[in-house]
Amino acid sequence: MITLAVDAMGGDAGLAVTVPGAAAFLKRQPNVRLMMVGDEAAVGKALREAGVPMERVSIVHAAQVVEMDEAPQLALKNKKDSSMRVAINQVKEGVAQAAVSAGNTGALMATARFVLKTIPGIERPAIAKFLPSGENHLTLMLDLGANVDCTPDQLVQFAVVGSELVQALHPERGLPRVGLLNVGTEDIKGTDTVKQTFKLLKSGKLNFIGNVEGNDVFNGKIDVVVADGFVGNIMLKTIEGAVKFMGGAIKQEFQRNWYNKLAAVAALPALKGMKSKLDPRKFNGAIFLGLRGVVVKSHGGTDEVGFMYALEEAYHEAEAASLSKIEQGVAAQLAALEEVREQEAALETAVTHIGTAAE
Repeated sequence: MITLAVDAMGGDAGLAVTVPGAAAFLKRQPNVRLMMVGDEAAVGKALREAGVPMERVSIVHAAQVVEMDEAPQLALKNKKDSSMRVAINQVKEGVAQAAVSAGNTGALMATARFVLKTIPGIERPAIAKFLPSGENHLTLMLDLGANVDCTPDQLVQFAVVGSELVQALHPERGLPRVGLLNVGTEDIKGTDTVKQTFKLLKSGKLNFIGNVEGNDVFNGKIDVVVADGFVGNIMLKTIEGAVKFMGGAIKQEFQRNWYNKLAAVAALPALKGMKSKLDPRKFNGAIFLGLRGVVVKSHGGTDEVGFMYALEEAYHEAEAASLSKIEQGVAAQLAALEEVREQEAALETAVTHIGTAAE
């Protein structure tokens, strides 16, 4: 049975969202247990009022709460008994297989990195999220905001750990297709960092399909899209804004006149299907990828439905993604890349010696 540690106090609404979300999640997943971390009295009261089956829930007391606007370093230093920190500690101690929080993103990242550490060979964790693309296909995109400035090596590390995660979760796909987000598909385009990253990825053993543009992310032909946190976060927020705009525009058009309103009635089943498919709550739950443990970040302003889906994401990660297998895959990929680099360096040195001798 999978056990998830839940930061019950985190998020804009705290217990008003996390407890109903947990109750809905437990109804969907019979073989899971939850550790609800927070003020014992308040959490217990909320669980009883929500009618949560207590035989599958335990309460872990935490005396502090990390505020949504609290500085990450101060939270890490001064809130060692916060619901966020205690939830992550459960993963560190092996009591839970994953931790979920809707709390302060910066504090959660700093705390998770400090407590769990990163996978050997991975310098920084990245925020990763599965996005709907194509028919019944999800594309993993990272980084979505954890690292604004990245070196080529770090971008390659994101590609490696992203590929290993997708392969662990979806072995039926074969070797995941990895794309590097750029302003064009040609290898001569992009910043110096992107160009260097392209060369490194091309020389490695990943299934690197080359540069991809923003409009390629949703065609279902890519499994992993890599970008730095600056570009990735802007793209994610743009996507969210575009979906909201389209939804509002469609609603406005159907309400424009009586003829359009009648057409809306006929189109209602299709509209409901589209709304359900694009419901952002179904894709709530970003993964802090690269850590030695599973940590999932829920949107702080989500409702109980969105939080339920964040718990679903953590559950599937814990159930299918073997951390040891991912670590082995990362080590093998990075070792292969380092071998290629050494060969290229040796070749360059040999060419230089030949040139010197000829002179």
